[in-house]
Amino acid sequence: MTARYSLDTVADFVSQEIGVTDWQAVEQATIDQFASATGDRQWIHVDVERCRQESPFGGPIAHGFLLLSLLAPMQMRLGLMPSGVSRAINAGLGEVKFQSPVLAGESVRLRVTLASVEPKGADRVLMVTRNVLEVQGKDKPALTASMAAMLYR
Repeated sequence: MTARYSLDTVADFVSQEIGVTDWQAVEQATIDQFASATGDRQWIHVDVERCRQESPFGGPIAHGFLLLSLLAPMQMRLGLMPSGVSRAINAGLGEVKFQSPVLAGESVRLRVTLASVEPKGADRVLMVTRNVLEVQGKDKPALTASMAAMLYR
């Protein structure tokens, strides 16, 4: 991101692609940890042997909400926050669509476009991004979603 990408100039970047992350593997261990943390231990996520035999996907798949939870940290690694921001608070999600399963061991990357910026007073801005979580080797993304964050000076 260029040096001029700041809280004062972020509106200049609306409709522009902010960037694309590196590929990140979604390992079975991560899926298992998410299942334990949330209590969602459905066999299509955690039973490797049963998935090989019965799943139409041929193996365990990541939870949709696990994939959704990857977006914010991937955005941070991408450098989404403009300079001059003291803190950012999640303000919501919209238009979430799970489009393609991610099998354990597959890799994903995030493509982010700045959708809108709306001033909310002198010290804050509502920023909305359009996010596409791509799956390596697949034409269809794992998911698409808009994310809103309130940015504070």
